[in-house]
Amino acid sequence: MPSVKDLRERIRSLKNTQQITKAMKQVAAAKIRRAEQARKEARPYADTLTEMLRDLMAAVSTVDHPFMKPGNAGAPSGVILMTADKGLAGAFNSNVIRAGELYLRDHKDVAWYTVGVKARNAVRRMGNTDRPSWAINVPSKLDVAREVAHTVTEDFVNGKISDITLISSKLISMMSQKPEVRQLVPITPDDLRDAGDAAPTDDKVRGAVEFAPSPEFVLSRLLPKYLEFTIFSAILETDAAFFAAQLLAMNNATENAGKLIDELTIQMNNARQAAITKELLEIVGGAEALVKG
Repeated sequence: MPSVKDLRERIRSLKNTQQITKAMKQVAAAKIRRAEQARKEARPYADTLTEMLRDLMAAVSTVDHPFMKPGNAGAPSGVILMTADKGLAGAFNSNVIRAGELYLRDHKDVAWYTVGVKARNAVRRMGNTDRPSWAINVPSKLDVAREVAHTVTEDFVNGKISDITLISSKLISMMSQKPEVRQLVPITPDDLRDAGDAAPTDDKVRGAVEFAPSPEFVLSRLLPKYLEFTIFSAILETDAAFFAAQLLAMNNATENAGKLIDELTIQMNNARQAAITKELLEIVGGAEALVKG
């Protein structure tokens, strides 16, 4: 049985750990509010962009743009694997990485583009060479999204990859975050229709829209922006999902530390009582021996 001193040291260590988890919980709670606000502010732009693309797709007969055509069939699949830079968020990062591993089983030839330090490290552990890697915890997330979109677009247009797929986390609720696998390129009208399901619908008759110089020209300029903003939205979603997962993990860690402290306190009290009882018995035994002697 551990001594009273050992139990006291373990309780002190657990209390220090509990203070750290409480602080991290408060930080995650503050950051998730900002991440949720950024995600909500970006939603109107995403809805409007998707709606405009659907209108353009309906207005043109043919679209001469690489994003609307199948890629090089002999090239590997291009996968953007997106995680957080840090851990201490339960199974948040490992769930996304596991989704990437499952994708790799079905697609033997994959070119990885990693966003987030954990994704970069996971791809290297898989024994695969990652393409350019980006950190997600940076001041300007829009610049990161532009760089990622520009890199994968160049590789797709040049035939180095056959498609562009995004694997990232989706924030279902504060208690649930799930990995999501989406093919971004080639783009089909069904993809735009699915992306706009969450947007509010307007049953009123809409007026005719005139695009200059032509719908085809406007569409060719908007498609790269659509890819860029889709990646940006995924970064914001990953940010919010990470802090939600970290908040839950730190809350559980704080509660578990409290339970362990209670259990060790009971053990320490029992050990102290046993030591006192033993000393009393020794004193009584010694006194009896003196009396008999």
